Amino acid sequence: MFLLGALTCSGCAKPAGVMFEPLPTPLSWPGPPDEPRIHYVGQIATSADLKAAKPFGESLRELFAGKAPVMGVINPFAVEVDDQHRLYVADSGGRVVHVFDLDKREYEQLAPTPPSAFITPVGLALADDGRVFVADSTAGVVWVFDAAGSNIDTWGQDELVRPCGMAFDNVGQRLFVADAGAHQIVIFDAQGQPTARLGERGTALGSFNFPTDVTIDHHNRLYVSDSLNCRIQQFGTDLMPRLQIGSRGDMPGYFARPKGIAVDSEDHLYVIDANFEAVQVYSSNGDLLMAFGREGRGPGEFWLPAGICIDATDRLWIADTYNRRVQVFDYRPPAQQANRSDASNEVTP
Repeated sequence: MFLLGALTCSGCAKPAGVMFEPLPTPLSWPGPPDEPRIHYVGQIATSADLKAAKPFGESLRELFAGKAPVMGVINPFAVEVDDQHRLYVADSGGRVVHVFDLDKREYEQLAPTPPSAFITPVGLALADDGRVFVADSTAGVVWVFDAAGSNIDTWGQDELVRPCGMAFDNVGQRLFVADAGAHQIVIFDAQGQPTARLGERGTALGSFNFPTDVTIDHHNRLYVSDSLNCRIQQFGTDLMPRLQIGSRGDMPGYFARPKGIAVDSEDHLYVIDANFEAVQVYSSNGDLLMAFGREGRGPGEFWLPAGICIDATDRLWIADTYNRRVQVFDYRPPAQQANRSDASNEVTP
């Protein structure tokens, strides 16, 4: 009788839930009277946040074997989203790369081929051919995975000191690695051979002091988060330094500890500042456009954030490291711009 009742209770399949429940009061930036550009969407902290559907068979299995463990992020440091809507999270505290399949509502992990293992995964980059690059700052290498999640190669042995943020140039088939320990940007070709090094330790334009991240815009310009010089540097397609964005200070337009950087579809540059617990947004000419976020644990608040990526739909994914979550935002252009067919790619957000 008990078994029949239990089977009856578990017999109803559970449909997929709403992954990002809207807040009672929406959050957006900037505030009135300005038109909002950045809109809070939600967060992902565990595999349960995928709100996957539960068919009858799984309900029955859970009845007898117990629920599958919920996997959560511990110290998310870098994030990337591929064209299959899979969210990759480099978790330095958990020593793992989480993979959240946002369409299939499935969770898995990337891991090097045994007996190897991640020590401190802190950087991610994706190639158009499906390869996933994972920078391990303690091991001093970049792990390479294919589109199926298999560990196919290791780059940078005896070449890298402390690799951090990365960006893959799909046009030139090059991987740019911010090597914080060497105070350089190391460039690898498509086969994993180092072909060039940018910079040395210093304060002049083109020099670095613990660079932590890189990104490439739609004009193939390279940006470097030159963290302990408290600035972002822009390099042209010839890899010559062109522009310094920001400097040391505690006001908008200045930096204390810039880390993750990314560009949206209009080449606005987004800069995470771990000390300010905020994101500053700049034009590609270095003009400050806006900022959002503050210290805290609530929606739109941060605690030592580190990484950011922006997907093809202009959705922002931010590694909110000590809040142990990835926060999600949308960038939406101004209404008048969205209605203009001749809108330029350099507009004020």
